[in-house]
Order: sequence, then structure tokens, then C-alpha cells
Amino acid sequence: MKFYLDEDVPVAIADALRRKKIDVLTTVEAGNTHGSDRAQLDYAAKTGRCIVTRNVTHFVHLAEQAIQHQRPHAGILLISSRYRGNEIRRITDGIVRVAKDNPAGLGEYAVRYL
Repeated sequence: MKFYLDEDVPVAIADALRRKKIDVLTTVEAGNTHGSDRAQLDYAAKTGRCIVTRNVTHFVHLAEQAIQHQRPHAGILLISSRYRGNEIRRITDGIVRVAKDNPAGLGEYAVRYL
């Protein structure tokens, strides 16, 4: 399973995921900083990556639009507000669990919460 971290996810999480052999790309590495949420989701879909974001409200709406307009994506993993931004280890462990439970990915319209 491959992941794409939205701008609101600390880069330290990407580093921690790589140490655990998880395939991850950040918006900075992709050259997509300051892109719209839709552009980020479209990029993740085009590259077959599940987007990971803390922006729950916007991405739930985008997920609904994707279904309505039949625009599949590679999954959306929402980091719940119960996780603080500095909880790198807990967030990383949650993403690793998702990867292990879904080695082939989440599916075209799937949305999951950490």
C-alpha cells in the first residue's frame, strides 16, 4: 500500500513510515505544496496512493463528490482530531496498521479514520 501525505501531516511521520518500509510520498516531495484539496486528491488517485490528511471536513466532502461524479481515488485516510499533531509515533503506528490490514490498498472510494 502506498501513501501520499497531505501538507497538514508532519514530515516526521513520512520519515518514521519509511523506517518501517512503508512507501510514502509527501506533498513537498511531489512539488504540490499549496495545491487545493481536490488537486491533492487527484494527484494521489493518479499515482495510486491513499491520501493521508488531518483535514477531515474537506476530504469527507471530496469523498462524497467523488462518489457522485464517479471519480475514483485510491483511498482517503483521515487522522482524527483525537490525535495531536505531535503524536508522531501513535499516528505512524496507526498508518502502519492500515497498511498491514490492506496490503492491496483501501479501494477506489474507501474512506477510513485513524
